Parts: sequence; structure tokens; C-alpha cells
Amino acid sequence: MRVPLSWLREYVDLPAGESGRDVADKLVALGLEVETVEQLGADLKGPLVVGRVLEIEELEGFKKPIRFCKVDVGDANGTGEPQEIVCGARNFEVDDKVVVILPGGVLPGPFEIAERKTYGRVSRGMICSARELGMGDDHDGIIVLPIEAQIGADAIELLGLIDEVLDIAVTPDRGYCLSMRGVAREAAIAYGQPLRDPALLDVPDANSYGYPVLVEDTAGCDRFVARTVVGIDPEAPSPLWLQRRVQMGGMRPISLVVDVTNYVMLELGQPLHAYDRTRLQGAIVVRRAHEGETLTTLDDAERKPAREDLLICDNRGPIGLAGVMGGASTEIGVETTDIVIEAAHFDPVSIARTARRHKLGSEASRRFERGVDPEAARAAAQRAVDLLAALGGERAQAEAGVTEVDAPREMVRIVLAADHAAKVAGVAYPRETVAQRLQEVGCSVEGIDELTVVPPTWRPDLTDPNDLAEEVIRLEGYEQVPSTLPQVPAGRGLTADQRRRRRIGRALAGAGYAEVLDYPFVGQSAFDDLGLAEDDARRRTVVLVNPISEEEPALRTTLLPGLLGTLRRNLGRGNGDLALFESGVVFLPNASTPRAPQLAVDRRPTDEELTGLAAALPDQPQRVAVVLAGEREHSGWWGKGRPQVWADAIEAARVVADAVGVELTVRQDQYEPWHPGRCAALVATAADGTERVVGHAGELHPRVLKALHLPERVAAMELDLDLLTADLDGEHLPQAGHISSYPVATQDVALVVDASVPAATVEAALVEGAGALLESVRLFDVYTGAQVAEGGKSLAYALRFRAPDRTLTVEEATAARDAAVALATERTGAVLRGA
Repeated sequence: MRVPLSWLREYVDLPAGESGRDVADKLVALGLEVETVEQLGADLKGPLVVGRVLEIEELEGFKKPIRFCKVDVGDANGTGEPQEIVCGARNFEVDDKVVVILPGGVLPGPFEIAERKTYGRVSRGMICSARELGMGDDHDGIIVLPIEAQIGADAIELLGLIDEVLDIAVTPDRGYCLSMRGVAREAAIAYGQPLRDPALLDVPDANSYGYPVLVEDTAGCDRFVARTVVGIDPEAPSPLWLQRRVQMGGMRPISLVVDVTNYVMLELGQPLHAYDRTRLQGAIVVRRAHEGETLTTLDDAERKPAREDLLICDNRGPIGLAGVMGGASTEIGVETTDIVIEAAHFDPVSIARTARRHKLGSEASRRFERGVDPEAARAAAQRAVDLLAALGGERAQAEAGVTEVDAPREMVRIVLAADHAAKVAGVAYPRETVAQRLQEVGCSVEGIDELTVVPPTWRPDLTDPNDLAEEVIRLEGYEQVPSTLPQVPAGRGLTADQRRRRRIGRALAGAGYAEVLDYPFVGQSAFDDLGLAEDDARRRTVVLVNPISEEEPALRTTLLPGLLGTLRRNLGRGNGDLALFESGVVFLPNASTPRAPQLAVDRRPTDEELTGLAAALPDQPQRVAVVLAGEREHSGWWGKGRPQVWADAIEAARVVADAVGVELTVRQDQYEPWHPGRCAALVATAADGTERVVGHAGELHPRVLKALHLPERVAAMELDLDLLTADLDGEHLPQAGHISSYPVATQDVALVVDASVPAATVEAALVEGAGALLESVRLFDVYTGAQVAEGGKSLAYALRFRAPDRTLTVEEATAARDAAVALATERTGAVLRGA
């Protein structure tokens, strides 16, 4: 809303020296958002005067029409002689009154005016257009003033060229400030001055001989006022003051009728619409749209109203989208003399939906959807009638008929404890202060300790006690509310689960992995790329009602799609050696999950509703996943590098398990999207001996890599942290082992087993067979070749033995090794190599 300071002063007695910036500061303190204060005419300097065109000489021989004019400017030029001016505009004639700037003057820009020779003549000044004076963008012709303008008079004052305009960003709850009346009310409160309300007019009562109106949908239109003005001179211009105020309000002057309706809307906040009465056929009807109806609006677009749209109709059908835009069939034309003025109150939600449905925002819909004062309709219609009768020519007059359709409205009453605002703000507000502030915004207040408050009709946003408390607080001053930091209870740190997740992140980062955060949204195409079967449980997703992207409408059930997408982007940017990890939740819908209840927005949910909402949530287990590509160890002078393979993905899983103090068992498996021959199941063993698969690791299937445009070998791992730590009670920290002062005894053993036997199975047998003296076991060589039978492989292990209380003898270490080999032979068919 653009608010000219000169216009605002008509309704509030502002201090004489108060600038636009001063007023803006006051309004900002009350909660209004004043974006800018525009200084109109700041670089304009006279002499700028009214002149009368005496002679016009058409100059020939130039590419465009040029006129050499003599203009009477009275004594403004110091000589009284006609001023000679060269001008290219052609919209004025001899004896017309125009705006002339004389040499020495400065136009906005700034653009200094001086005598100069042009087109073979000397031009001593300029005849000005609206754009040259900073009044708007109209540059089609110069300004032609009314005949009564006095020659030589100061045009700066006449046109109101020097002013300050406050540009206010009106929030949705302050619709009343989309008018001079609303802003003036706020300014009156800010300065403690009375308001001269422009809506306080003498309005005749409704009678039976006004223009007929029928409102069929009183829910959509609860008030409709119609007034008629006849005998308007179609050529009657809008006076300069009216045009200037419409311009400063951000609108373009068009014609007297349109300018008057726009002026009243800016002044009172009530949108108006004018119909050519001769083009109306029958009574005006307000109703919802019928199937198949069409309407051509004032922008010459043919529209098909939806059944929910509220329409203005006559006997022919629709003649306007109610509260949004009128129809072309009853548009005010160049010959219109008789008009019907509409001042109505429409349902805000209905108007907002219609404007958005047709993508047709207008100044009227902008006000209606924020809430217009229903009591302003009568005053706005009267104001428009008075202006048109006064400015529309000698024959213009208002007819005596007054039509008013008014549906009953329920009066809002709010019960407010007198100390409620004080409790909300933490500031003591006496009962008298609360009542005074509420009365200043237009409320009626009754009661002592418990107040009964009736908000004014122009404040539909005041609906509950907190709204009223906000009014008291803002008018008393937000700066009076103390800044108090919330008291955080001592002793509450991270939970055991949070500390565990952070420890996992630090462990992976320390192992060379970089953490990433991906969007938790996927589409079915991501599962197609991973090669998941149609009945795979991971394809069952929670689908969003309003997704950010229609291509990714569901919540993820695995971390791999996001990680692989990040891997692909980094590879495309030249980062070839990557080790990435992500920790986060996935969303697993349950077939037995009930439907979420629809919660009300006007109250706190009940305990039953909150319980139902919690039950409707999907399972959200915590996962960690890694992806690897490129080289794990880089090439250099020391030799060839080593690529990242399935073993590195398994090692990442062990890093995670070690960080939480859980031991993993690795077993061969087949699970999409991993390569069937390079996939491991990660198994954790519970205290009761039961085993559960907590994740998978290995290299991805070649078809998956091809679908995702990834390198030939990419390794990945995904672990379910909730399953991994299910047996841990609270925070389970890995315990450091006892450091023995006794020496270690190392025994190496090479076992030949069938190629199908997993090394992990052999290792488990060695550990169990060696007993308590075994400190560690490490696989250091895998061999297949001429010295091993076909279909077999040699696994070489380094066994470390140590006793906590003595130095082991060679016999003790050998006996433990032999026991380990014996159990491995029994379980896996292993044969000691070389035996």
C-alpha cells in the first residue's frame, strides 16, 4: 500500500515538521512493514509554471513532426513576453493550458533545462509530459491542464509534485491497512491524535426503488449495496488532484468513473465496480457458476468459471467474477452516461480461490481475500456517488434509489482475562491500559477482571484472546517486552543413541570417509536402477501428498539411491577416488499401520489424536551406508595403487561395529543391488546365541552400475544401526584390552580348503579351537595355483598367542595351534598345506 504523506495529513494532525521517515518509524514500531519512503520531486526545481499556448508553427523537413510554440507564462519569465519552445508532442492545441519549465529549472533525473538551439530554432524551456515530471510512465503526450488553471501559477504546487510516499508491505492479517483509512487509524494511535474518519458520511437508508439486486448465495456475499448516477458527461476529465492521488497510490488514471472507484478503494479500502446501466439486462444476481458458463473479463480473456466461483450476473448470464474482475459486456465506455455502482462484501476464502484458480490477481481481490470491512460498503458507495455527481458535469446527479441486501452476521465476542496480555508478554499491563488500547483499535470493552470484547468489523483477524493480547503488546511497544533467554535444565546432554551415532561418524571420518547429507526422497525409477524385484519390500514406500518433485514423491527405504547420486555427481566433476558415507533414517511403511487422523487447526490435538497420529507413522530405523569408487591406495613411486573393492566395504562395516562394541560375522550372500559373487551378509549374534542379518556389503552388480552410469567397480555397504545395537543396554563403549607384559608367540598356518568355503568360516573354527590363549588371528594370504589341487584354495593365517600371567612355551603355543587346525579340519575339511 502506497501512502502519500500529504493525503495522510487530511485524516490525522501530524506534527508540522514530521517527515515521511519519522512517520515510517512510528508505524514500524506498531508492527507495520514500511519498506521504503519515496521522496517525490526531491530533485525537481522550478520555475515550473502554467502556460497558455498562443501560437503553433509546424516545422517541415525533419524526420518527425516538430512544432515551434509561443507560450504565455505571465510574469514567470521576468519579461511578460511569450516563451518560445520547440516541442514534438501533438496532443495540444492553441489556447490549451500546459506545464512549462523555464531555463534554470531542473526535472527529475536530474535534467537541467537551458536555452538551446534545436531544429533551427532557439528553445527557451520545455513543455512537460507526465513522465518528465515524475508523475508516471505516460509519455504519449504532454499534460493539458484544466482551463481554469491560472497562467504563471506554480505548477509544482498545483500538481502536488513534491511529496513523500510510504510503501507499506501489508501482511495478510492487516487487510484494513490496504487503505488510507486503515493506515490513518494506525498513525492516529501512534501520535495520540484523533482520527478524522473518511467513512463517517450521511448515507440514506435503503429503499424499494433502487436498482434490483438478488443475492442467491448469502454465504459468499453477505452485503451488496447498489447506487445509480445518471447524466455523467463522458468527456468530463478527472481533476488533477484526483489523478495525482491515484498515481501516487500506484494506479494509472483512466477516466473519471474508473478513477473515482479506484480513489474510493484507496481511501476506504472498499473495492467498487461500476456498470454501464444501459448495458445491464434485468436485475443483478449474485450466485455460484453453472456448468458450461463462460465470461469475457475486462482483460478480454474468455474464462470458464468453476462451479465454486461466485459470479455477478444479469438476465443474459455472467457479467463479472465477483470480487476479482468485471466483465466486458457491461464495461464503462466512451459514451457511458448512466452507471450503477456496486459496493459488496464477499467471502475472503471464496475470492482468494477464484483469483488463484484463474491466475487473475487484482487490487480488488487482494483486499477481499484479506478481509474488507462489511460496514464500509454503504459509505464507499455514497462517497463514489458524491464525487461523480460533483465532478461528472452539470447534468450528473445521483438517483434517490438505494439498494442494500444485508444478510445477518454473527457478532464475535471474545472473553479475555484482564491480565492475559501481561502473562503473555511478562510485562504488567493495568486493566485500564488493556481496555484503552483495545478501544483505540476499535473494540468495545466491558467488564472488570474478565473482559468481554467485541472486535470492530474491519478487524476480522481478531478472533481469540491471544489476538487481543498482541494488539495490547504492539501498541504499548514491543521494545517494552524484556528479552529473556529460556532456562535450559542442567545435566541434559546427548542421549546414548546420539553419542553412539557421533562415535560412528568420527570412526568413519577417521578411516577416510567423507560424510554427505542427501534428500530423503525417491521415485520408483531409483529402485528400477538398483534392479530390485517387483515384490521387494524396499519398493513399498510412504508417498507424500505434496512432494517437492513429482519424479521423487516417496520417502526413502534405503540410503543407497541418494549416496549413489552424490557419487555420480562427484565423478562427473572430476573427483575419481571417493569414499562417502551417510547416517540417517529410512521410512518403512507397515501394512497394519492405521490411517492418520485429520487434526483440527483451531485447538490442540487431544491425547487420543496424538496417539493415533503416532501409530500412523512408519517405522524409521537408523541406517548407515557407504559407497566407494576409484583407488583406496594411490599409485606413486612406491608402486601401483590398489582399487577399492568388496573387502573395503566389509571393512567399513567392521569400523562401524567396532565403534559401538559389537562383533560382526561376515557370510557370503546374494542380495540386490550387490554382485551375487561379491556380496556379504553382515551378521550380529545376540547374547542368547541367535543371529540376525544387520546389513550387506560388497560390490554392486554391473547392471546397476551401467544403469547409473558409474565406473565398472563400485563397492557399497548398508547397516541397520537399530538391529546392530539392539542388545546394547544404554551406551556400550568398546573396552580396551589388557596390555600384557609377557611376550607374544606367533604361529603361522596354511590350510587348503575347497574354493566354496568362506574364509570367515575357517577363521571362526580356528578361533574356537585355539582357546583362551589366542590373542588374534589374521588372514595374510590367499593362494590358488599349481601347488594347490584344482577347485581348492590356500588360506594362510597368522595366529598370535599370549598368556596374561606367564611366558608361553613353544609346546603350549604349538598345542593351541594344533587344536585350532584340528577343529578347522573337522568343520571345513581343511588340510594343512604341505602335510
